Amino acid sequence: MARILVTGGAGYIGSHTVKLLGRDNEDVVVLDNLYTGFSKSVTHGALIQGNTGDRALLDRIFAEGDIDTVLHFAAHTIVPESVENPLKYYGNNTANTRTLLEACNDHGVKNFVFSSTAATYGEPASGRCDEDTPTAPINPYGMSKLMSEVMLRDLDAVSDMNHVILRYFNVAGSDPDGEIGQSTEKATLLIKVAAEHAVGKRDQVFVFGTDYNTSDGTGIRDYIHVSDLAEAHLSALRYLRNGGNSVTLNCGYGSGFSVREVLDAVQAQVNHELTVVEKPRRAGDPPELVADVTRIHNTLDWKPRYNDLETIVRTSIEWERQMLANGNG
Repeated sequence: MARILVTGGAGYIGSHTVKLLGRDNEDVVVLDNLYTGFSKSVTHGALIQGNTGDRALLDRIFAEGDIDTVLHFAAHTIVPESVENPLKYYGNNTANTRTLLEACNDHGVKNFVFSSTAATYGEPASGRCDEDTPTAPINPYGMSKLMSEVMLRDLDAVSDMNHVILRYFNVAGSDPDGEIGQSTEKATLLIKVAAEHAVGKRDQVFVFGTDYNTSDGTGIRDYIHVSDLAEAHLSALRYLRNGGNSVTLNCGYGSGFSVREVLDAVQAQVNHELTVVEKPRRAGDPPELVADVTRIHNTLDWKPRYNDLETIVRTSIEWERQMLANGNG
């Protein structure tokens, strides 16, 4: 069996994907510098600690195994940090991806699945984005990912390696089995933050913007459970192994929830009121951002199992409680 290299496989989304690869008895090598990942989150395969920009290390990994596929998760992902330190993001997310792609090309890798983001769309005129919506990132994080997309497409034109680019919308939730979860420190994503507040890790939760032209004045986003997103990567892997052509796909559910609806769902899971502090809008936050998911369902054999806000919130809170019980408060 050909091996799979998973970069960033000790991180939040990567570790959930590695778990599913283990379920399918895939031969996996995980490459992670453990900057934000955790070795204990790698439930399958061999873990190598190192950077995706280390060409000598990549050459050794490719030389030691018949790697036909790379799943590339490794990246910095905090939008405000990318604004404050753009070169950190262009170095890790873009330059290191360029090094990885060069190594893949030199070693004959056939398939590449890339973790991209809805941040490539920037502030779309419509609240719903399909894959042909113009890309106009408004922060270095989104631009760093878009630059990697462009490199992939240009390489596709002159090589035999096919790829799937998955543009994530708002990823949330944790492994329903409770084995792994979102352990990222200083997280900024709403459901993670609200779940931390719900179990007492944070004193309050902020709502940025209450005067949008939406049903309740707060922003609307498309939330996807991390386990469904991990399953989408396995579907992309099967698609490429079956001879599929290179393609870019939105990863979401195609429906949105407002900030207030999310906080109500969190409130329903706990026995105390949340402390909610309303703040002005943040620059660059569109009123609504929801995925058009027609193409992914027409392209991949992917059937989401956790398309339910209550499930997403419940698994998030359960993971936070588990971390507290284990002394990780």
